[in-house]
Amino acid sequence: MTSKKDLILETALKLFAQNGFSATSTSKIAKAAGVSEGLIFRHFENKEGLLHAILEMGRIKGMALFEGVTNFQKPEDQLKYILQIPFNIRKDELPFWKLLYALKWQSDNYDEEPSNQLKPIVIAIFSQLEYPKPELEAEFVLMLFDGMATAVLLKKIKKSKAIEDLILNKYNIHD
Repeated sequence: MTSKKDLILETALKLFAQNGFSATSTSKIAKAAGVSEGLIFRHFENKEGLLHAILEMGRIKGMALFEGVTNFQKPEDQLKYILQIPFNIRKDELPFWKLLYALKWQSDNYDEEPSNQLKPIVIAIFSQLEYPKPELEAEFVLMLFDGMATAVLLKKIKKSKAIEDLILNKYNIHD
């Protein structure tokens, strides 16, 4: 990816998150990025193409995080890894995820693909742990995950470690 293309994506992500997708024009993005509006159209076709590129970046980064579950053999360790992802976002990655999550709620397209790809893994974990309803438990954990990520990224939760410990204790997977 070119540095101008990266700059456009970064600028658009910030402006979409700050002002909303609908209220941010490609001309505002071009001005803030110091590029021509035509360059935005050349790289992304239109504003929706730009949004799609930003969401795709998030999907790819999210899937990379989820793939880390394969580093663990025991289902308890896999579940612990998944539940800790929102609490273990690197500080240098926080602005990206915070902006992406803010943007996620402003767009009409809620991408369920990452959750859909993680769901069979979580079902398998609960099956191995012999939970009576692994599908429902997986659905609950994915909803919990989304809520935790929203809270960590968009709110200033003061007792983050205590909440993380509470969740791990509920599943009996503490340190």
